[in-house]
Amino acid sequence: MHTTIPHHRKALALMLLAGTALAAPAYAQQAAPAADAAATPEPQEIVVTGNANREGQRKIDASYSISTASAAQIREVQPTSTADLLKIVPGVWVESSGGQAGANVFIRGFPSTGDAPFLTVQMNGSPIIAPSSLSFLENSSIFRLDDTVERMEVLRGGPSPIFSNGQPGATTNFILKEGTSQPHLSLRATYGTEGTYRVDAVAQGPITDNTTYMIGGFYRYSDGFRHTGFNGDQGGQITGSVTHTFDAGKLNVYGRYLSDQNAFYSPMPLLQTGNGTFSTFPGFDARTDTLVGREIRNTLIETGPSVNGGPTQKLGVDLSKGRGANVWTAGSTFSYDFGAFQLQNNFNFTKGTSNTFALFTGSNPQTVSQYLASAGGTGTVTYADSGVALSGDQQTIQAGIWSVQKHIQSLTDELKLSRKIFEGNTLTLGGYVAHVTDHDVWYLGNSILLALEPQARVLNATLNNGTILTRNGFTSANSYDVNAYYVSDNVAGYLSDEWQIGKLRLDGGVRVEHVSMTDHYENSSTGDLDNNPLTAYNNGATYLNGTYSDVRYGKTQVSWTAGADYAFNRQLNGFLRANHGALLPQFDDLRGNATSLQNIKPQTADQYEIGLKTSKKLYDLYLTGFYNRFHNLVFQDIRVINGVEQNVVQFGGSRAYGVEFEGALRPVEGLQLAARGVWQNGKFLDFGTNSGHQVNRQPQFQVAFTPSYTQRTAWGKARIFGTFTHIGNRFADLENQQPLGSYNTLDLGASLDVSDRFSIQATVENVTNTLALTEGNVRTVGSANTNGYFLGRPIFGRHGTITAAYKF
Repeated sequence: MHTTIPHHRKALALMLLAGTALAAPAYAQQAAPAADAAATPEPQEIVVTGNANREGQRKIDASYSISTASAAQIREVQPTSTADLLKIVPGVWVESSGGQAGANVFIRGFPSTGDAPFLTVQMNGSPIIAPSSLSFLENSSIFRLDDTVERMEVLRGGPSPIFSNGQPGATTNFILKEGTSQPHLSLRATYGTEGTYRVDAVAQGPITDNTTYMIGGFYRYSDGFRHTGFNGDQGGQITGSVTHTFDAGKLNVYGRYLSDQNAFYSPMPLLQTGNGTFSTFPGFDARTDTLVGREIRNTLIETGPSVNGGPTQKLGVDLSKGRGANVWTAGSTFSYDFGAFQLQNNFNFTKGTSNTFALFTGSNPQTVSQYLASAGGTGTVTYADSGVALSGDQQTIQAGIWSVQKHIQSLTDELKLSRKIFEGNTLTLGGYVAHVTDHDVWYLGNSILLALEPQARVLNATLNNGTILTRNGFTSANSYDVNAYYVSDNVAGYLSDEWQIGKLRLDGGVRVEHVSMTDHYENSSTGDLDNNPLTAYNNGATYLNGTYSDVRYGKTQVSWTAGADYAFNRQLNGFLRANHGALLPQFDDLRGNATSLQNIKPQTADQYEIGLKTSKKLYDLYLTGFYNRFHNLVFQDIRVINGVEQNVVQFGGSRAYGVEFEGALRPVEGLQLAARGVWQNGKFLDFGTNSGHQVNRQPQFQVAFTPSYTQRTAWGKARIFGTFTHIGNRFADLENQQPLGSYNTLDLGASLDVSDRFSIQATVENVTNTLALTEGNVRTVGSANTNGYFLGRPIFGRHGTITAAYKF
């Protein structure tokens, strides 16, 4: 198959091959070891996320839960995406089976219906975009992993509600590499059995004695983890930074350009053979197949009625663009010690598009006869391309072709001033501002009738009474449209204090934040697009009518935290932590509550933690017990009700408690036995008939066991590793009517460092080719099982990756 690469992407690839970019791994699912896979412990490891100290503090001394991963550890994990990397973090549940973008991420008992509202993704301490999550845009979708990343730090709870954008859930901070005093260049080539070809490079070196540079990037072409018949993933990014060191401080300026298009996979048909037990549909392997194919790759959807007697308004949708991103990011970090006080500033500006052009399944399969009966009688169903009729027992399925365009711009700045008040006590005064604009244009619905088969063919249908049920396969036009211009401004101030009293360290902080938002949106009308009663496919269509309305909202919120850490000795610490944080309303809350602003309230969380941390040559252990209480939670979904997409908003509360753990045992030289996991009990409260139900989509228990063995041989340093993962049962829905079942997976890998310059690594993910679901059909209320059929999104099937790197 010949593929033409656009000129700007050819240029990017050539730049990388010329050595101006970085080396990074290809990404594969559920691979290998945990983030603590190093052969020896790191008791001196310094973390900078979640504290006001510009030099950071030892990980073991932090009075909160924080997990870390170095660049080498990230490479061993071989994640499918940025979000998929978070599977190494205890207390985090990731649904990354949709592809490179569009993940759902849940934090230990924090309830939501999807996306990642309680996860903030940072670059060098600044949010990529200020809102933690918007519909069709969670933070990780516009951040790609590569070797420009020096390390990752993931803070859960703790002081997170005080700093930066005040995230009460988890803050994931990706810290970029900086320049070096000596020139370095590394190149990497990667092949994946799903049809991935990737080239990566990174260059670092000096500009002057006090100024250095780093520049890097990747270019990747892939068929994708599911067979679509066209490119699944194609694109790359380039990142650069300049660092200047002063006698009493440092300035780092960075920039990144991302241009990537990625296949997006929605839930697919399965057979439910038991309570939480599933099997693949005959002729449709849910581990590798998808309904999307060449026949529906390029389609025209109807967006509005004719104007001045002209044709019905239409829009072309190319499903090969999937859920990608074209984004510019620039920022800086600055720190300086003025003697009387210390100053830190983190700035970030992001601008670009993150669009979704994808097929969204909504209803379960039907035979031809069942479909015609549900449409009102008997008739004929034929293939649109050939006109050949289907038999009454052949399976069909309806799915929507959705177009979502998002143009976003985000500016954030955080300033900290710290001063030692007396010996052992440091006071920090901070401020945070964010200005965000977003223009959304959505066309949802557009249901099309398909044969239930891989790369499905389009069907047409007509009743015997003459009613035309489809137009080129479409059984409906738009049913939910959005054209909205959003603006938000956040201003926050906080005060934080840290006091060291012998072996005891106390810290606390308070934050006051005000948010103001506006939504200038186009109103919708409903009608028959062509005024033909025989064409049932677009009767009752929704379309934008050219008139506009405005919604404005403002709110002030106070958050606080208090913690204590006691060092029993240099290798053993215990901590206590309490906080009160909030997820402030965001753009989607305006859309969902435009006529009832009194319902928009901050989603508040009260969290309590007790933890133990120890790190020695023989073992590591990080253990945290937690209790969370939530109020004013917003559950918002686009659901199919009576065959029509509707925006459904519900409000409730919950509580959760549990224990998360990560640790490693090193009984002999070279052998490490590591594990991570969480047990939690999360229940809905203050939520009507859903009160008492288990928090949806999150397993009560998950654990990963990650053994590894490293041995020096005549060929170099050899390493073998693997991960056995157990995921407990979950419910797909708020009503707890649709179990998703438990499952186990196995991943294996090996690497060889031939020298300090050359290394090679191979991994196989999902070795047993397990069929397992990350989520169900979120667009259906309650049980989604109809006559044994079910829609779910499985993990990817067995696949392997091999990557080789050379350093100059």
